[in-house]
Amino acid sequence: MATQHILLLLIVACIHHIAYASTAYDILDKNNLPRGLLPQGVRSYVLNPDGKLEVTLAGQCEIPVNFGGQQLKFRFSSTVGGVINPGSIHEVYGVDVQIKFGWLGIRQVDRAGDQLTFQAKQFTQSFPVSAFAVSHSCS
Repeated sequence: MATQHILLLLIVACIHHIAYASTAYDILDKNNLPRGLLPQGVRSYVLNPDGKLEVTLAGQCEIPVNFGGQQLKFRFSSTVGGVINPGSIHEVYGVDVQIKFGWLGIRQVDRAGDQLTFQAKQFTQSFPVSAFAVSHSCS
């Protein structure tokens, strides 16, 4: 009986979450993350009850992000995702950042106040949230 109640609560929570989050960008907003973490042109998304988010883009895409006179380039696969929680995404896949002469896969993004911290293998860097306030067009 208790299991049925828990299952019913999970179903209601999922329906509620889906009803109020019509786009992948809304999912980011609801989790206190900026929309610009995803490029423009999201085709679809799936959000599982455990927080696993998978986003489908039109194809592979690169976007430059400018802040404080610096520019970084991010590369997105046609399918990207991770596990989203308020203020963070971990187990990220499908997103790379260009560092000097190579590309590193982003593994986690955390928000603390007005800063976003990106973690990749051998790389941790913080950026202002404002650099990701809007979604950028793919190049």
